Amino acid sequence: MRAFFTIGLLILSNVFMTLAWYGHLKFKELKWFENAGLIAIILISWGLALFEYCFQVPANKIGFNGNGGPFSLLQLKVIQEVITLIVFVIFSLLFFKEEEFRWNHVIGFCFLVLAVYFMFKK
Repeated sequence: MRAFFTIGLLILSNVFMTLAWYGHLKFKELKWFENAGLIAIILISWGLALFEYCFQVPANKIGFNGNGGPFSLLQLKVIQEVITLIVFVIFSLLFFKEEEFRWNHVIGFCFLVLAVYFMFKK
């Protein structure tokens, strides 16, 4: 059960991280933010990043085998990176229609899946 909680929290964390890091690139299209300066955008992104940490820290605490969880530190990091890329691709396809998802991206993701396989191989 800890594995499911860990992965669920990492997904939530990465949704907020992606919004904090890249969501502001679309803020200018929203009426509320069309005149927002860089400082305002930074503060909004920090506010979003706070929620990222509210999910990321518990995910790592619950999932780490040193705390009774199922994953080693390296496994946690690889899981987090794969989740980050999956969330980012979904985000970019939904909000940045001008970005292309090409064959070389698919191959890169396949290598990441292989990385996860090798990280969990005994």
